[in-house]
Amino acid sequence: MPLPFEYARGLSKGHKVTKTKFKPRHGARKGCITKHNKFIRDIVREIVGFAPYERRCMEFLKVSREKRALKFLKKRLGTHLRAKRKREELQKVILQQRKAAAASAAAH
Repeated sequence: MPLPFEYARGLSKGHKVTKTKFKPRHGARKGCITKHNKFIRDIVREIVGFAPYERRCMEFLKVSREKRALKFLKKRLGTHLRAKRKREELQKVILQQRKAAAASAAAH
């Protein structure tokens, strides 16, 4: 049988309040990929190309040395998570290049 009053011990002790709902701060959007943002990044990538460390990593991935690529990227980028993200990005690029090569070969 529950107690008829608030009990001042345990997990739900203390004065009962309702949580206030705040709208997210503008700073939380920083780095968010918008349509325009993605367009600009794609243009820059197309013009500038890849950094030397990215090209080396792509070579590792082409000869299926994923672990070596991850270790290499981790050393260059500083954190495991950044390295994993970069590896995924470069794997997608390699896949797109292969698809483009296959499409151009099929066209000829």
